[in-house]
Parts: sequence; C-alpha cells; structure tokens
Amino acid sequence: MTTKQITHKNTTLSFTEGGKGTALVFLHGFLENATMWQGCMRHFESKYRVIAIDLLGHGQTGCTGYVHSMEDMADAVFAILTELKLRKVSFIGHSMGGYVALAFAELYPDQVRSLALVASTSRADSPERRIVRDRAMELVKKNSSAFVTMSIHNLFSEAAHQRFAPEIAQVKEQALKTSKQGMIAALEGMKIRSDREVIFHFAPYPILLILGLSDTLVAQQDALDQIEGSPVQLVTTAGGHMIHLENEPELIDALTAFLKLK
Repeated sequence: MTTKQITHKNTTLSFTEGGKGTALVFLHGFLENATMWQGCMRHFESKYRVIAIDLLGHGQTGCTGYVHSMEDMADAVFAILTELKLRKVSFIGHSMGGYVALAFAELYPDQVRSLALVASTSRADSPERRIVRDRAMELVKKNSSAFVTMSIHNLFSEAAHQRFAPEIAQVKEQALKTSKQGMIAALEGMKIRSDREVIFHFAPYPILLILGLSDTLVAQQDALDQIEGSPVQLVTTAGGHMIHLENEPELIDALTAFLKLK
C-alpha cells in the first residue's frame, strides 16, 4: 500500500491505497486517521482496491477552515475519488467517518455502491450532545493534550484498558498528532450535522450497521429505532466503540459477509 496526496482548496489531502478491483473507501473517526484501518485493508486488498482517507484536519490532511462540516469532508472525499477516476465505491465509516459517508451519500448518491457504518449513527446530535461538544471545544482551546487523554480513555472500558494497553497507547499517540484547529473544526462540524435517517429507509443500495455491545457512545435502542422498518442490516459484536481494535476479527467477518466475499 502507498500513501499519496493531492491538493484541494489550497490544502493537502492524504490517502493510502492498495489492491485492485471494486473500490472500498475507509473513513476514520474523530481523532483517528487512515492508519486505524491497516488491519482491514490488509485483509481486503487481495480482492478489492482499498483506499483509506485522512479526513480534514486529521492525519496528514490539512484544514480548510475553522469549521469542517460533514459536507466539507464529503467534498474532500469526492475530490480524491475524482482524482482516482472512481465512479462507484463502497464506504466503510467508523463513528465520524460514518457521518461523512452519509453526507457523501446525500450529496453524491449515484457514486455509492454500498454503505457500512461502524459504531456510528444516522441521527443528528441531540441538544444534550451539542452541549457536550461545546464543552469539548472549550477544553481543546485550553489544553488539547488533556482533552485527547480524556477522550481516548473514555472510548474504552476498564477491562479493555488492561487487555489492549499497547494498542490504546498507539491510538492516543495518533490522536495527539491532530492539530487543535482540526479538533475544533471537526467537533463543530459534528455538532451541526444534519439528521440523515431517511437514507436508511430509502437508499437504493445495501446498508450495514455494525455496533459493539459494550459501546457507551452509540445507544443500542437508538440504533434499533433508526433502522426499524428499513432494509438496513444490523450486526452486533463484542467490544465497545473501537470495534476495529477490540474485536477486529468479528468486524472483518461482518464486512466480508456484507460485501459477499464468502
């Protein structure tokens, strides 16, 4: 796999790609970057063209403003796909990456082959969640390192902290590379994002929702309410919000079945 860069709106967009065939586009979550998908990409690159994108303000991709809406991030993804001359792709989005995938699906519906959301939701932030975002932005302004430390700690259960200590340390190391502007712009973008539950019910392509049974950020009942009466497939696995780290084998199995590789 190789890492490449293009210019978009006077900033650098970075992505990693490998393999050949139908394109799978991996979108990371908040405070993450394309490296979170290394295990999945290695698994799928023998049968697919795999592309992992550093979203705006994360990894090696720069910022384009003080607010990165989910639409802004989707437009950056579109710029990369245009550069690669890809017309129809399957998306796998983790958490914030799922929000971006849904925004892309709304803006460019003809370019979506399928959509897999991992530990994510189609709904907008609740009023309570928006208050949490505002508090997070204030903490980032005062002490971004403390914010990262607290945020990463809250993503895992105490049992997970003991079991995956080296991996969590790596997650924190990558998160600390995110610029303060990148953090604030993404938090603001997630706070103001639109509700896109309608896509679950009317999209002309298959959709998969993968949730961790121990996830404290995505409520199981809320997810069930969103997909009730829709064709969306739901898979629940052991693990929490960071399924790709806590339970990568089951995540790969769920994606494999969804993509009909078995």
